[in-house]
Parts: sequence; structure tokens; C-alpha cells
Amino acid sequence: MRDRIALIVAAGRGTRFGGPLPKQYLPFGDTTVLGAAAMALRPFMPVACVIHPDDLERYRSATAGLDLLPPVFGGPDRQASVRNGLEAFADNPPEHVLVHDAARPDLPAAVVRRILAALEAHDGAAPGLAVADTLKRVEDGRSVGTVSRDGLWRIQTPQAFRFAALLEAHRQAAPAAFSDDTALAEAAGLRIAVVQGDARLEKVTGPDDAARLSGPDIRTGHGFDVHRLVPGDSVTLCGVRIPHDKALSGHSDADVGMHALTDAILGALAEGDIGQHFPPSDPEWRGAASGIFLARAQEMAAARGARILHCDVTLVCEAPKISPHRAAMRAELARILALPVDRVSVKATTSEKLGFTGRGEGIAAQATATLALP
Repeated sequence: MRDRIALIVAAGRGTRFGGPLPKQYLPFGDTTVLGAAAMALRPFMPVACVIHPDDLERYRSATAGLDLLPPVFGGPDRQASVRNGLEAFADNPPEHVLVHDAARPDLPAAVVRRILAALEAHDGAAPGLAVADTLKRVEDGRSVGTVSRDGLWRIQTPQAFRFAALLEAHRQAAPAAFSDDTALAEAAGLRIAVVQGDARLEKVTGPDDAARLSGPDIRTGHGFDVHRLVPGDSVTLCGVRIPHDKALSGHSDADVGMHALTDAILGALAEGDIGQHFPPSDPEWRGAASGIFLARAQEMAAARGARILHCDVTLVCEAPKISPHRAAMRAELARILALPVDRVSVKATTSEKLGFTGRGEGIAAQATATLALP
């Protein structure tokens, strides 16, 4: 007898979602919706999928290499599909079974652990989220009353049960009478615990959920800049003026840190480089503060619906000392980019007296920027 198995219900047609494929076979990251659900459960127990007979080849492709139990063909509705899955293991039953919707691919391991722990003292357990929104009773498109949300939870999957008890409850239940297994089990008199679920477990249902299948488009851009040191009395680095016996030479204020970071953001957007948008031949930018360039890159990102998640700048120089000014630099970059300071990093290093930076002939900067595009 196995200790436990998981059944992933994947026999639906996904008619509300639309599209050429049932939603469980759509891409999700580097796998599929069904593949992601199976991979989340596979570290905890053997997994069997309940599928539509017409989807056998799609199933094989979607779960290739996952070492799953043989699939089971589902029935005309969810309740019938779960029963088919249970009956397939009735001759050699496990002690426990988890029933999970294939349309909930983003399953955190912590949720599975909470369910299994609760099952030790109950007949069943399910994750859920307390209702936070105001609830209304609506008739003919008009609100006719407010429903108290006290004690109301939205139940998710996977739902865990003692196998024998759930199978018997399914055998006794009227056909197509219940929307999920907790309702069916409670009707049979079983005690069901509810544990904290997770917002990531929201079910993929309709076209509006399509964006969640692939998630945001995460991009990383890289920037590099160098400016020569000439006689002067200060340098500007990452928007902070630092007294020094030299100055940086350039068409603008020659802020290598901001220039590198601007290029990193433009690179993540695939929008060329700083010279393309602010040509050094244009007199408009002579002596300009480089914060203008960085702010423009941030505006371009926002116009694309992108969020700048994090940026990191490394300054390479023998002098001046950067550490006394690092906090001010981070604050200025964060202000321009409208980011929390803890999402902005500024570091400094030397080149061990080697090369043009080691000889004090110039300052270099490298930067990376991580963006999330829709």
C-alpha cells in the first residue's frame, strides 16, 4: 500500500478559456500548465493525472520525463473524473489522496506541507483564502443586499483526504451534485480542516487569466561607460557631486554611473543606447545633468508598461573614495527611478593599479537593470 498519491484532474475542455487547446496544455514557463502542477506535487508523492481520452498524445507531450503514474480517463464532469481516478487505485489503495485542479499550476510547496500536516488530525484538509472583498447579492444587475463576509473563505486545491473515506463518499454521492471534493466529503459527514492557501493558487479560468500563464517578461540589461579624468575640482557619480582634484570629461556632466545605468535600462527595453537618444553632437545636452537621461529611460520603460525591479551599479576607480557617498548615490538613483532604496545597489572597486583606471586616467562603470514587461 502506498502512503499517499495525488490525482490531478485534467479532463476538462476549458470552454470558458477558449483557444485551440484545453488550458491545461497551454505553455506555463518552460513547461505546461499541467506539467507545472505535476512537478509541484511530484516531490511529495506519486502523481496520476485524470485526462480526457482525446488528449492522450497531448498529455504524453506535456508530461514527458516527469515519471508519473499511468493516466486515468475522466468522466463527463469533475465529480465523475475524480471518482474514476479513485477507482483506478481502489484495488491497492493508498492511505491518503490529494486531489488537485490542473488549472492551478503555481502551487507553493508550503501549501502542500500545511495540508498534509492538517490531514493528520482530520478526515480531510484544503487550502483557502479568507474573503476580503465586500459581498453583494445581485439580481437583474442590481445590488439587493450585502452579505456578511465573516467566516467566509474561498477554497482552493489540492484537497487531501483519507483515501478510503473519500472513495466511499464518491460512491454514495448523487451524480454531478458537488463542485469540489470538500463539499462532497462534508455531505458524507467528514471533518474538513481549512489551512492558509496562497494567492498564486488562483485558478486559470478565462481569457483574462492568460497573462498569468507566462507571467511577466523578465529582462536584464547591461550598461558600461568610461570617462577620462582631467584637471578639475570635483566629479559627479550617480548624481552626487564629490570634491576631487580632477573632473570627468564629457559632453554632459560625464556621470559614468548614471550613463551605464541608463544604457542598462535601454538595453533591457531593446531601445538602443544613450548616444542614440542623447547624441553628444547635440548642443542641447552640453553640460546636462545625467539625471535627465536616466529619467527619460525610466519614462520609456513606463510607457511600455514595464516595471524596473532592481538596478546595480559598480564604479571602478582608485579615487575618489565611494563608500562615504554610497548612501546618497543610492537615494538619488532611487528618487529618479521611483524605486525603494532597497532595490538600488551601488558598489565600488579598484583595478588594483592596473589599466587606465589604475593609473587614475579615468573612471569606469558597469550597471545592470532588471525589468518586468507585460
